[in-house]
Amino acid sequence: MKDAFGTPQSLLILGGTSDIALATARRMIARRTRTVWLAGRPSPDLENAAVHLRGLGAETHTITFDALGSESHEAILGKVFAEGDIDMVLLAFGVLGDQANDERDPVSAARVAQTNYTGAVSAALVCGRALQAQGHGSLVVLSSVAAERARRSNFIYGSSKAGLDTFTQGLGDALHNTGVHVMLVRPGFVRTSMTTGLTAGPLATTPEAVAVAIELGLRRRSETVWVPGAMRWVMAALRHLPRTVFRRLPL
Repeated sequence: MKDAFGTPQSLLILGGTSDIALATARRMIARRTRTVWLAGRPSPDLENAAVHLRGLGAETHTITFDALGSESHEAILGKVFAEGDIDMVLLAFGVLGDQANDERDPVSAARVAQTNYTGAVSAALVCGRALQAQGHGSLVVLSSVAAERARRSNFIYGSSKAGLDTFTQGLGDALHNTGVHVMLVRPGFVRTSMTTGLTAGPLATTPEAVAVAIELGLRRRSETVWVPGAMRWVMAALRHLPRTVFRRLPL
């Protein structure tokens, strides 16, 4: 169960090598989280992440999880919940893709959509049902400000996040008053291994800053968190620009 400050004692991360997820885990462990499950494809990075978190004092387990293997999600994630209650699930997996390449390669583009949207839908439904069955817990889903409006430079990625964003809002409504807290996180540009080599804007943020925002959002029982907070107003302005004006912007 969560402590008086809203810190989960047990944490399941879907996307166990995510920089944002691991920054969040470190922050939670420092606050009292004692058990962490890292779900992801088997890799040295996943094992190294587990070793790192164990060194911080958390009992850490790894479990094989593939976002594209929706048919396996119920069985794999069910085993985690069978081990004991999970206070928080952080859905942090996703791929940025390569816009120029993906426009030329529909199969590659579809893989981005399947990972970021359909894989997330499957995993979130499994976890949401499990959290509801245990009667408590938070499901935190990493979306993106890219979900707010399609941009020429990343509309394939943005459209997949738009689907996930809408789905998460609906799931939050469906689980309202069940004891399950669903929180949508919309970061702007985050300096991570996934964005290495890309140009960061003036409101670029870090995994650690997103982790702080997630912790604060949990404490406040927020439904939507923007990181940084100013992105809410930036995207509100961009969302209402006429399309003829918007398409001229270097976005």
